[in-house]
Amino acid sequence: MGRLEGKTAVIVGAGSRGNMGQVMARRFLEEGAQVLVSGRKEDTLREFAAEQKCHWACCDMTDEASIDALADNAQGSLGGIDIAVNATGWGLLKPFLDTTHDDLVEMTALQYIGPFHFYQAMIRKMARSFGGRGGSIIQISSATATIMLNNHAAYMGTKAGADHVLRCVANEFGHEGIRANSIAPGLTDTPMTADAKQVAGLFDAFLPGYPLGRYGTSEDIAAAAVFVASDECFMTGETLQVNGGLTLRGNPSQDQINASVAKAAGV
Repeated sequence: MGRLEGKTAVIVGAGSRGNMGQVMARRFLEEGAQVLVSGRKEDTLREFAAEQKCHWACCDMTDEASIDALADNAQGSLGGIDIAVNATGWGLLKPFLDTTHDDLVEMTALQYIGPFHFYQAMIRKMARSFGGRGGSIIQISSATATIMLNNHAAYMGTKAGADHVLRCVANEFGHEGIRANSIAPGLTDTPMTADAKQVAGLFDAFLPGYPLGRYGTSEDIAAAAVFVASDECFMTGETLQVNGGLTLRGNPSQDQINASVAKAAGV
């Protein structure tokens, strides 16, 4: 029997092929859960759901009505929601003084306001006082919500803010049978970091920050998510630093990144 046998799960942020949301969905299915994947890319979601024999629904995390519709869809398709995962994100890298008002509005909508509404919608389906059976809400955060990285302030701030809101959820709704936790990866080889990986020497600059000697993978995050989603987890209001010890040492400075890229280019 799988560790999530009999559970139902909604995963938002699974709309890109091979991304972290899809890797988690596969792992949850292997562990016996029924899964509904969601995101903004209908064709990719439909294809993934057909391959994996799971449910799908489109959702725009910047649109409260779309989030509410997702919750209703999942309730009807799955017969209830036990696990809700927000794996959406936008990896904006931009100097602090160049970050515009529009950048902040877009980032906040996706990584703070959207998650806030997502938590609300999931609580209304999961809470015992609403007829639910409790469950686990999981936020995919980032090590950079805790440690520094240049040119990443808007991303870092919104991730940290969403993590703190989730602590409020954990505190307020524990008596409803709801656990709420974040998982914080470090640099991970995903579609969101694909462009950065093409820059020779850039990933190499980060490697010394990992005591375990390698970058993380989506599979590492999926394994942690299985534990957090399972009934084995007696934890709430926490952020799991699933990043190989990166928070012990930290990300490289911009000068170190520039030096590594220059070395790879033979400059």
